[in-house]
Amino acid sequence: MKAIVWGCRGSLAAPGPDTIASGGNTSCLEIRLADDSLLVLDAGTGIRALGLALDGHHQRPLHILLTHLHLDHIEGLGFFAPLWMREQELHLWGPPSPIASLERRIARYLSPPLFPVTLDEMPARIHFHDFPEGEFEIGSATIRAVPVIHRGPTVGLRLTDDSGSLAFIPDHEPYLGFAPGEAVPSWTSGYALAYRVDTLIHDAQYAEDEYPSRRGFGHSSLAHAVAFAQTAEAGQLVLFHHDPLHTDSELEQLEQRACELWERSELGPTLAREGMQITTSTASW
Repeated sequence: MKAIVWGCRGSLAAPGPDTIASGGNTSCLEIRLADDSLLVLDAGTGIRALGLALDGHHQRPLHILLTHLHLDHIEGLGFFAPLWMREQELHLWGPPSPIASLERRIARYLSPPLFPVTLDEMPARIHFHDFPEGEFEIGSATIRAVPVIHRGPTVGLRLTDDSGSLAFIPDHEPYLGFAPGEAVPSWTSGYALAYRVDTLIHDAQYAEDEYPSRRGFGHSSLAHAVAFAQTAEAGQLVLFHHDPLHTDSELEQLEQRACELWERSELGPTLAREGMQITTSTASW
């Protein structure tokens, strides 16, 4: 299993000279499984470049797994080239809601006045799925989608295949209302997803001094992300969902601070960057 980061920014795309190293696109990962199945995790602005890179050559079914439907995680959908290919079969997965179906909720964005073309006008053969309870399989991967603490229906994802495991929890506030040392690990939001996972890609939007004024927004501080990863005994922590106001130099300082907080001797936390390739045990870019 290999992941490629196409977007790791949170809340709002932030292109410009101060974000060149880390990237300005919002949440999107490409996952390549052992059997060459392609999964896409989230459909932020980064999915546009992914679609262009595919260049129409991927004819197998594509699966897009959405952790939730906030705009920064779906705003690239209408610009994903395979959606405009009549021969393409595409499966959209998302968290269930008691209010409306996944198709209806996505159609609220992909329709006027927010988007000039309606969802049912897109040529691809699109199928919609609510994440089921328990495990399910796509290609060679076994997948779990578990609700986590964030505003609105939101899940974290854990993918496992013969090469290892990866957990993706891009929007998460596991220590809302209590400090990490006060939490019972097994009762902590997201713990079952992250427990002893090889690679954990996790929300780390706020610096430690920023978090108190943003408590309840649904995102983690850097210190909370590190504490969560260590409590869950995750092998490798990748810091994700960068604040749109954080420049490359500020993010590098946060990465250094995360390494200082990391209490284990093995490989410390690393910052997600566009173009970064992640295996289930190591990361490189």
